[in-house]
Order: sequence, then C-alpha cells, then structure tokens
Amino acid sequence: MVHRRFVQLTTACASVFLINPTLAARSAGERVHINDNRTPAGVLKMGVLTLNLDARVATWHPDADDGPGIDVQGFAEVGHTVQIPGPLIRVVAGTTVDISIKNSVNRTTLEVHGLLSRVPMVNLDTASIKIPFGATQRKQFRLDVPGTYYYWGTTSGRRFGNRIHEDAQLTGAIVVDEPSTSVGGARRPDRIFVIGMMSDTTGGENVRKDREHLLFVVNGKSWPHTERLNYAMGDTIRWRVLNATVDPHPMHLHGAYYRVESRGNGNRDSTFATAMRDQVNTELLDPGSTMMMSWSPVHAGNWLFHCHIPEHFGPRGPLGVLPSSARVMSVSMNHALQGMSGLVMGVTIRSSQRMARSIETERRHLRLVIDKNVGTPTQRPYYSLTLDEGAVSSQIKGKFRAGPIISLVRGKPVDVMVVNLTDTPTSIHWHGIELESYFDGVSGFSGIEKRISPVVAPRDSFEARFTPPRTGTFMYHTHVDEAPQQRMGLAGLLLVLEPRQATDMTTDFPILISSPADDDAEARHVLINGNLATDTLYLSAGDSYRFRFGNITTGRPGMHVEVRDERGLTSWTPLAKDGAELPAFRRIEEPATHRISIGETMDFRVTPTATGQMNLNMVTAAGTLLGRVAIRVR
Repeated sequence: MVHRRFVQLTTACASVFLINPTLAARSAGERVHINDNRTPAGVLKMGVLTLNLDARVATWHPDADDGPGIDVQGFAEVGHTVQIPGPLIRVVAGTTVDISIKNSVNRTTLEVHGLLSRVPMVNLDTASIKIPFGATQRKQFRLDVPGTYYYWGTTSGRRFGNRIHEDAQLTGAIVVDEPSTSVGGARRPDRIFVIGMMSDTTGGENVRKDREHLLFVVNGKSWPHTERLNYAMGDTIRWRVLNATVDPHPMHLHGAYYRVESRGNGNRDSTFATAMRDQVNTELLDPGSTMMMSWSPVHAGNWLFHCHIPEHFGPRGPLGVLPSSARVMSVSMNHALQGMSGLVMGVTIRSSQRMARSIETERRHLRLVIDKNVGTPTQRPYYSLTLDEGAVSSQIKGKFRAGPIISLVRGKPVDVMVVNLTDTPTSIHWHGIELESYFDGVSGFSGIEKRISPVVAPRDSFEARFTPPRTGTFMYHTHVDEAPQQRMGLAGLLLVLEPRQATDMTTDFPILISSPADDDAEARHVLINGNLATDTLYLSAGDSYRFRFGNITTGRPGMHVEVRDERGLTSWTPLAKDGAELPAFRRIEEPATHRISIGETMDFRVTPTATGQMNLNMVTAAGTLLGRVAIRVR
C-alpha cells in the first residue's frame, strides 16, 4: 500500500495540501458535488431501497467554489458525481436496503462500516464490508429502528477515530423515519448536517495544538461558505447533527436554547420523551456521536451555530492551512467573515411582523472597561476589566486573567457600555443570553438587514442593551480573535438573579475555568477565576452551597469537575445547565463528578455532612489534575 501524507504546495494564490500524486492523477477532473442532504439516494419500490454506490477520487472545493481544491476519496451513486457528504440513505422504518458498492479508489482495499441493521445491535467496528480495488460487493439489510445513523469507509485501515487524511470524507448519513410517516402522517421537516474534517493529526483531550492543516466543514463546506439557513419567527426548527470527525465539538447556539430530542453513536439512537429533553445552548458531540435538536427562535436577526473550541472556528487560509504568521486583526476587517472559518453555520430569522420598540423607564447602566494591565508582557499582555455602575467600581487587575462577575436581575433592562482602551479590536458576546441579535457580539454578522453589529475598535465603545428573561449562570467573552483574547483574560461569569435576590458569596460560589496565556501552562493547568492559585473555601457541615461552573477554556472539551474528601468522591445535586434550571427528575443526588465542556455552565448544590478537608478538582478524563480549590468544612 502506498504511504500517504500531506504534501504542502505553495502556489501564487494559496497554500494547498494534497494527498499524493498518484491519487491526484486519478481524479481526471471530476469535481465533488456538495451534498446538502435534502434528497435521498437510490430507488424505493415495494418496500425495498435499491442503491448502487461507487467510491472514487474527485477534487473537492470546501471553501469558495472557485477556491483551491484537493483530491479526496468520496462516495457517489453510480452514474452520478462524487458527493461530500456521501449519498443520503433515508427510509421509513421497516425498509430493506439492497446496496452494492464498487471500489474505484486506486489499488487499495475499501472497508465500509455502518451498512447493517440496528436490531440486534452489532459492533460497528467489526461489522464491515471489505472490497478489493475494482470489485463490487452487494449487501442487503433491514432498517427497523427510527433514528439518526451513518455509514463510513476507509482505505487506510484506520479506525473511525483516526480517519483524518484522504479517506476522511467517506461518510454518509442514514436516517430512519417513524413508520407513521408513510401512512397518513406527515414527517416533521428537518435538516441533516454532517460535520467533516481533514487534519495533520488527531486532537486529543487538549485540542489546541496549532495543527498546520485543520479543515472543518458542515455538509462539505467551511465557513463562511457553509449554507446560510433562513427561517421565520414562530418556526419550529429541527436539525440532525452528525459528528463524523475524530475531534469533540461542543455545539453552541447563539441567542436561544435548543432541546436535545435524541442522542446516538451511529449504532444506536435514543429518543427522549418530551419532558426529558435537555434544554441547552451548548451540547458536546463526541467523535462519532449524533443528536436531533429542535428550537424556536425568540428574536429575529442573524445567529451563529458553531463549535466552541477556538481552534475549530478560528481564522485559517484555504483548505484549513494555518497562516505562516499571526494575522493582525484590524478594524477594517469583517471579523465574522474574515476572522472565522471552519465549523460555523449562519442562521437568519425573519421577523413575522414589524417590530415595535418598547419604551422603558427604568434601566441599569453599566460600563465594562477593557484595558491592558500595567507591567504585563508587551507581546502577550493580560487584560484588566473594570465594571462601573455609577460611583461603584469592580475590577480585576494584576495577573488575574478573568473579568469581574456581572450580576443582573431577571426582567430588568440593562445596558452595558463596552469600552475598549486597548490597541486591538474586540467584541463581547453575551453567552447564553436571549437578546436582540444586534447586541449578540459577533461583529460583522449580528443584527438584522442593514443594521449589523460593528467591532469595538481601539479607543471606541459599543453599548449592548438587553433584558435578561431568566435567572441562571451565564458567561461573557470576546468573539474576536477568541483563542488569544480569551487566554489573556477577556471572559467572565454573568449571573442573573430574581428580583430582590442578593448574591451571598459565602454560600454561592461562581467558578470560571479558563486557559492560561502561556502555551506550556495550557498543557498542564487551567485558571480558576483568572488565577492559578486560589484561596481556601470555608463551608459548614450541614449547610447547602451553590457551586456555579463555567468552562471557557480554549482546549479542554473533556474536562471534569469533582469534589473529593479523604474517602473519595463526595456527592452533590445538579441544579442547572447553561442557565436553565433542570427539571425535578434530574435534581437528584449523585457522585460529585461531572464532565463540563467548553461553552457550558453547570450549577450544583453541595451539602457537606462532616467536618474536615475536601478538594474541588478540575481533571482530565484520565484523571490528570488541572486545577484545585481547597475546601475546609467546619
């Protein structure tokens, strides 16, 4: 077998990485067709779907249609062009699939997984079809269990979690609809989005590795060339999202919550009863996982749905090439279109009627002043954030790299004047807050029609106006040049309380978890409320405390938080996720350990039962300690 690697070529227009000359020569000019997953493949007759596939090499243009291309392997229906993602298999439960697959990839054996019945459940890693070069294999199987699944192939012998090179786009969606949709029932409209990837390496738990080549796509395209979605106020929007990559993706929706209707792993799919569907604005999709989500917009305008790992949506060149030098962010740039790439989708919500501006007589006025800390490194300074309200000032200075806690009141209007005293453009996103699009903080994109949010230029300001509709734990952070600006401290927690409710910092503990600015420290530690060193928390046995966690690290999607004493894990009760209170059946005592991904907030009630020493730990999935807060129970 020919050894494959990326070869970087420098052309007059862009840096392009190819697979190898042999594969490139076999494309014969065929161009990949971008599959929007709207049209099912094959021919359905008498309860049998007949589908003939061919795997071959074609040239893929994941950025602009006239941008650089790369030769990759993909699936095509016989007689049609190669598609990325592969042809959609969509049937009603009870359908038999009669499929044949030809291997036209150059002198390699093709191994295809996922083309099988889900009852009884079979290990997808072992149930595969092996097809020598030039041969065709046929298989029949029955799809009986409704859900969201996928099939995938490899010509390199890699497992699903290691497909990152030329065979990484050999993936297609399988959707099995409820039988009722075939007899007198209308199928609920939905869209299918397959997340794809090509890369030098896999990411691992600490994914911020500055990989030279890192391309993320949704249905075959990378932002800003991903499909723009359009809906109207009042619509119920349903998406099936499939993570066909080797990296995890915490998927964050701006400006609204969504309900997770089902979760799956390609082999099985669990649909939840209506009352048991999690309400979130960030959901972690592990490699190979799927979800069905639904939401109804609460405000018109432009909104983003994106992975919250900065490396996965930060600025890159064509085909995911890391720029040879750091890009200087300028006021003249459109930061949404030029400062982001990869795993991002844009959604426009049309207003159902002309919006009337409400007249508000009572509004809080805050100023959030962003400045450089005196005495910090010139090349990588820390930010100093000051929150002013009248004569009252709250400030975090020195080596603390986090903003002050902003406490707001549910239902009370507020405006926050963001003042930028640095020499770098920035913007603030109010993470998890349901507000008007114009104030959401994605400069160059947030807004409606011609009223688009600007970047906050150096020595300039921008006023965000909103009325928090619910209590909970939220965050605010930069949405310009996210990785360095977040690591230098441009992030903080935002709490929304009930009217006349005060935050008692002796019983209520907000804990922002972020990443150090130093690359080496990033691999070993996290910051806790902007610092590596923390003060001891003092609790009393028998009393209850609320711990509010927010993960705004740049590369810790798999991090766990836990509370231990000398006997091991203690217990706690989950109260809220992403600012939304959990239903009663979820608020049950459990072992005090929980995975909290990037962009998520979680609230827990902790009630120590005995005096002594405890520790609040931030750890990797493997248990490596990233940060610790000592707790003394008196």
